[in-house]
Amino acid sequence: MNVQFTKVVTPSAEIVDALNKWDNDPVLIPLTRPNQNREEMETRRETTVNELKTRLNSQDMFLIYLENKLVGEMNYMIDPGHLYRKVKGTAWLGITIGEPEGRGKGIGFKAIQYLEGEIKKKGLSRIELGVFEFNSQACRLYHQLGYQEIGRIPEFTYWNEKMWTDIRMEKHL
Repeated sequence: MNVQFTKVVTPSAEIVDALNKWDNDPVLIPLTRPNQNREEMETRRETTVNELKTRLNSQDMFLIYLENKLVGEMNYMIDPGHLYRKVKGTAWLGITIGEPEGRGKGIGFKAIQYLEGEIKKKGLSRIELGVFEFNSQACRLYHQLGYQEIGRIPEFTYWNEKMWTDIRMEKHL
């Protein structure tokens, strides 16, 4: 299995098209973004190349390729306002395996390890993330990689006719 990671330096229409596809996929929406109700969950969003350029001013983004096919993206930002523990020099990370053929093959495991290496190169030693409580596959992945739960935010996101908790986790590199 050939998995590659590429840092996004110059946004392109191809990248934006993939991000828009994944951000509007009904299967992925409940897993990747918090929603306060059904209406918000059913809302579709469109990112532009210029919006992605702006986003890259505050975060580093990497594309995930499987056998030279774009299957996902991962990113991190430093010290965002939504950290559970406000520790200076903390990287907040996110990952989306957007294409079905990229899921369940250990790509997420490799991708997070790669991202941790990039974060360490930046001189950072703490990572924080959030995972919705119903996303048991992601919870298992983060535990396998050594992330520890540090708190819970109840009533954080809507899915399957109810509100769910956001589990916050951290790892020290």
